[in-house]
Amino acid sequence: GCVTCLDYDEHYILTFPNGYGRQVNALPGIFIFNALSILTVPWIELGGECSINCSKTGYNASIVFHTKPFYGGKKHRITAEIFSPNDKKPFCSIEGEWNGIMYAKYTTGENAVFIDTKKMPTIKKKVRKLEDQEEYESRCLWKDVTYNLKIRDIDAATAAKH
Repeated sequence: GCVTCLDYDEHYILTFPNGYGRQVNALPGIFIFNALSILTVPWIELGGECSINCSKTGYNASIVFHTKPFYGGKKHRITAEIFSPNDKKPFCSIEGEWNGIMYAKYTTGENAVFIDTKKMPTIKKKVRKLEDQEEYESRCLWKDVTYNLKIRDIDAATAAKH
């Protein structure tokens, strides 16, 4: 993906983690992935390594989205390291939950809340009207899938996806 911060004239290139739909039941020593799976609450899990790079400043970050192990562990864990231009050692390490609070530890010894995603305001995205989009722009291309998912018609959404 590409993100441009107009106020700072910075352009970032970033990669994304894999997304997984999870739902597991555990009975004494047995994992069941069938009809009994309706008994648990499903969750979306992100996993894998990502990067963020700014060509103007040279700053970059390496991010790892950790998947929850079958036994123990936590969901939604993230760790990251932020590097100054041309440095091999990070000046800041991040850990926490990608959908909660992330904490920063700086090489200066300072520790702080990096971000609390639950306190962030929701900002409505700005996109062109569907009639102004080209045939293969995302919202135009996926409009029938989106509509059918909203009305909970999975068969129609699947057909539109094909």
